[in-house]
Amino acid sequence: MTAPRTRFARVRDRLEALRFRRRWQAWGFEFLLFGFKQGWACLFGGLMLAALLGTHLWYPASAPIARYDALVLIAVAIQLAMLAFRLETLAEARVIVAFHIVGTVMEVFKTQMGSWTYPEPGVLRIGNVPLFSGFMYAAVGSYIARIWRIFDIRPIAYPPRWQPVALAVAIYINFFSHHFLPDPRWLLFGLTLLIFRRTWFEYRPLHAPRRMPILLGFLLVALFIWVAENVATFSNAWVYPSQAGGWSLVPLSKLGAWLLLMIISFVLVATLHDMEDAARAEPARPAA
Repeated sequence: MTAPRTRFARVRDRLEALRFRRRWQAWGFEFLLFGFKQGWACLFGGLMLAALLGTHLWYPASAPIARYDALVLIAVAIQLAMLAFRLETLAEARVIVAFHIVGTVMEVFKTQMGSWTYPEPGVLRIGNVPLFSGFMYAAVGSYIARIWRIFDIRPIAYPPRWQPVALAVAIYINFFSHHFLPDPRWLLFGLTLLIFRRTWFEYRPLHAPRRMPILLGFLLVALFIWVAENVATFSNAWVYPSQAGGWSLVPLSKLGAWLLLMIISFVLVATLHDMEDAARAEPARPAA
C-alpha cells in the first residue's frame, strides 16, 4: 500500500528530477530544497502564526465576533482547505486532532494554575482557554508528521519502544505535577540524553541520505518554536505573567519546556507511524 500523494509530492518530484553538472551547484540546490521542504512542512503553523499576527494588527474592534473566535474559525478553515486541496494527508490530520486534544487538556490546567492567560474575550472556549490554542499544539504535531513524510525520516539506533513512551508519559505528567511536587525536570533531561544518546535520524533533502543526531534535531525545533512563541505573545494570543506590564521576550528558560514537548510530540508521531506500519503489514483475513 503506497502513501497517499499530495500536491506537494508532484512539485517535489519535478524538483528532485533536476540534475547539475557541478558539485557546488548540486549542494547549493540541495540546501535551497531543504529550506523549501522545511517551509512546506511548517505550512499549517506558518498560516496560524500569520493569522495571529494579522488579526492582532488589523482585526476590527467592531467585528460581530471576537478575535479569538475568529481565530478558531480560521484554524478550522485552514485545516479543511489543506485537506480539500490535498496539501495534507488524512493521517497527518489525525495527528493534528490528537495534538489538539493533548494540548487543550494541558492548556485548561495551566491557565487555572496561572502559568499564562488569554486576555481577550470569546465564546468558543473551554473554561479560560479559547479553542484556537489547541491548534498551536497541533501545528507542532503537523510539522513533525509532515517532515516524516517529506524527508522520508528513518530513525537509526532508536531505543526500545517502551523507553521513549515511558519518558513521554513522565514528561506529560510532570507538566501537571510540578505545580504540587518537586520538579524533576533535570532528571527528565538526563533521561532524555541517556535514552537518545545513540539515536540519529536519516533524512533525504534530495537524493543522498543525510544524518543528524536526534537530540540536535529536538533542540533546533525547540528553538524555532521559541521564536514563533515570541511572535504569538507579541500578537497578544496569550500572555505570560512576566508580560503582564507589556510585551517582552519569552524567557529562554522556556526552551527547556519546548524541548520536553518535542519528546512528547516525536514519540506520539512515531507511535502513530508504528501503528500504521503494523496495519499495512497485517495480512487480510479471508472472508467468512
